[in-house]
Amino acid sequence: MRMTKAGPVVAATAAIALTLTACGGGDEADGSGEVSTKDSITWMTMLHTATTPEADAGIEAELEKYTGLGIEMQWVPDASKDEKINAALASDSLPDLVSLTNITNTTVRQAMASGQFWDVQPYLADYPNLSKIPEATLESAKIDGGLYGVPYQKPVARYGVLVRQDWLDNLGLEVPHTIEDLTEVARAFSEDDPDGNGQDDTVGFYDRSESFLVGFRSLAGYFGAGQHFEVNDDGEVVPSFTTESFKEAMEWYRGIHEKGWMNEEFVTVQKQNQKDGIAQGKGGIVVSGLFEAKNFHEAALAADPASPMAWALINDMTYDDVDRRILTDTNGGMGGWLAVPRSQITTEADLRVVLGFIDKLMDEEPFDLMTNGIEGVHYELDADGVVSMLDNSTWEQEVQPFGSSRPSERVTVFKTSNEYTNLANELMAQNADYVVVNPAQSLTSKTYDTQWSTIQQQVNDAYNQYMVGQIEMADFEAVVEGLRGQGLDQVIAEFTESYEKANG
Repeated sequence: MRMTKAGPVVAATAAIALTLTACGGGDEADGSGEVSTKDSITWMTMLHTATTPEADAGIEAELEKYTGLGIEMQWVPDASKDEKINAALASDSLPDLVSLTNITNTTVRQAMASGQFWDVQPYLADYPNLSKIPEATLESAKIDGGLYGVPYQKPVARYGVLVRQDWLDNLGLEVPHTIEDLTEVARAFSEDDPDGNGQDDTVGFYDRSESFLVGFRSLAGYFGAGQHFEVNDDGEVVPSFTTESFKEAMEWYRGIHEKGWMNEEFVTVQKQNQKDGIAQGKGGIVVSGLFEAKNFHEAALAADPASPMAWALINDMTYDDVDRRILTDTNGGMGGWLAVPRSQITTEADLRVVLGFIDKLMDEEPFDLMTNGIEGVHYELDADGVVSMLDNSTWEQEVQPFGSSRPSERVTVFKTSNEYTNLANELMAQNADYVVVNPAQSLTSKTYDTQWSTIQQQVNDAYNQYMVGQIEMADFEAVVEGLRGQGLDQVIAEFTESYEKANG
């Protein structure tokens, strides 16, 4: 889609919108006929950059024109968001709209469950964009059946398997689409000198210390394991690591490690070290975000401009007779909530003004503003509609801070000059039809809130020990069984009760 100049078009569109709907809020009425006079929004939102956007940069002013509302941004550094939000909740000093992006913050979840924020689900159908939020995202955003904020929308599943295409070509191998074929590629990349340098210096998989929660977690999904939790045949909400599918995946992956078809020391490899190793050509299979192909390629070229590195991006990996599926890596496409406090917004009419504001930010013009900026000022388009920044420093200062506040990352996809990025965007969109989400994400368990991090760490440690051959599967299972009396069974019971309550 070719974009238009943000300034004139935004202004013209806003003028039309104001004529039709009096966007300032004057005609926003609730069921009783009450009319709102609300004409501005205060918004506490997270800052992921070093500085707040410059006041005269124009983005905020253009958003005000488009929405017909004054906007007062209250920027909170992301590193201190929990402290700031918890304090605001305790003192009841919240603004009209609050970005709540840490979905595991127990104080926030308790505030939602106790009714401090509006349940917005009854109103979404009245808005053109809010009414189109995917059901999986809505379900992932609920707390005990209530939707206490508009969910931030992200691609629902961004992961896949990245395989060195140039190594496949060197060895005469096809792109793998099954775990069985991927196993053979891992062997060949480790044993058949895929880079042709005559040295035994490559492996198949190149994993890192977060394997249990990141790379292996995604691989286990191909075997049928759930996203952290799943509902078993008895209707219980159980951790995926207790299931046979998960353990079958573990046995397969340990076999890969035992045969030397992955980096032996993966349990000590940090994320940057993994990226460096891949860029240096040490491994040729990575389970990661599909968008990482661009980053790996650019890192390799930075180290060696003559690098032959090329990647195959795979989003349809399957195993045996398990249907195609992909575990979400974005909480079901839910990056938190745009929540409306009842203490600040006291009437349904005012609530509708705030929801209308969020809905308008999901139109293409404001999405463009918050992503790229103003055409001719921050970016330009070539004849093919490819976006190029005019000055990265200016864009970073004036536009980038708004990016994390976009209510949806799914409004449109801008064409870039990097084909890996364009392909990754296409494949991530396809993932939405096969996504598996965490059923416990929308449930409550006090024991989970207080004890899960300890339980999960012990299972993670046992996974690492099993993978490197220090213990056997029976020992891993014994660790899990030992945790049942240390809160695990209580978590299962509480989540199951919450699930039954939410699902009637």
